[in-house]
Amino acid sequence: MTGRRVLFIGIFVSILLTYGIWLGGSIPASITKLPDQGLNWYYWKLANPTFWSRVTAWGMYLGHQLSIWGCIWWAQQTQLKYKSALHPINYLILGINLTFTALHFLQTYIWYDALAQDTSIWASQGAVVLLLVFVLILETPRRGLFFGNPVPFHQQFLQIIKLYHGYFFSFAAIYTFWYHPMEATSGHLIGFLYMFLLLLQSSLIFNRAHVNLWWTFTLEIMVLLHSVIVAWMLGQTKWPTFLFGFIGILIITQLHGLPVGTWTKRTIYVGFLVSVLAVYTLTERGLGRIYEITYIPLIEFGLVGVIYFIFVLFLWTISRLPAKT
Repeated sequence: MTGRRVLFIGIFVSILLTYGIWLGGSIPASITKLPDQGLNWYYWKLANPTFWSRVTAWGMYLGHQLSIWGCIWWAQQTQLKYKSALHPINYLILGINLTFTALHFLQTYIWYDALAQDTSIWASQGAVVLLLVFVLILETPRRGLFFGNPVPFHQQFLQIIKLYHGYFFSFAAIYTFWYHPMEATSGHLIGFLYMFLLLLQSSLIFNRAHVNLWWTFTLEIMVLLHSVIVAWMLGQTKWPTFLFGFIGILIITQLHGLPVGTWTKRTIYVGFLVSVLAVYTLTERGLGRIYEITYIPLIEFGLVGVIYFIFVLFLWTISRLPAKT
């Protein structure tokens, strides 16, 4: 079977799985939870966790994580080549992801609690942010970082990112997948749909569908939809920060990896400026807060710089070590 066909089937299955969470939403919604305690609080967890709620959440997460890491390691050791048809390892990863998705359904409905009981909400969000940052780095040879201009990254830096990105990406996706119980709020539903698609992407390693530019672009841009919906759901007025922040990254970086013409780009630029001015003029945010749209680009591009600085510092440190005699 070709990766392209599996990709379309996988997207359809991901939508069905999300619909399944919605259908069963009354079960987790009936769980008694503690009152919301502010920004650092994750609401969807047991008031009184049990031994089995913890063991099942952590045990299933570790089983899922280690299984996928093992598959990535094996695929790299055997030096698989990219092709249109699926490798046997792709079927295995698909099976692992589907199995642990089913287990997550059962775990939520029987014990409810996920990793949120024992880890910070910022860990989950930070993992996804770093995933997006590593994508920016990984794609620089093809689309640059700023308006299509090449970035003079050290080749060894790019080789390291390419070699090990699968391990980190799978951690970010699987950890976030097991961080949340399968609740049926709008934020959880779009979030789990996104996680299902990321797991599908991880299942297509060494397949040409894995590097299809429209597919990878869709995965990058979906975080925009998720962040805006969550901000809206929580009653926050900061949704323009997320909307225009991620569109800003689209305009600065992502757009220049797509086969679109100059006039299309210019039209998008003008539409962006008009939309920003309209929203910040007509909503309670006001033009005085228009600077908010720079937050997300500054964070992501800043992290690219920090990661590269750490790499350069490491290389410099290694070069200063005395040579072995």
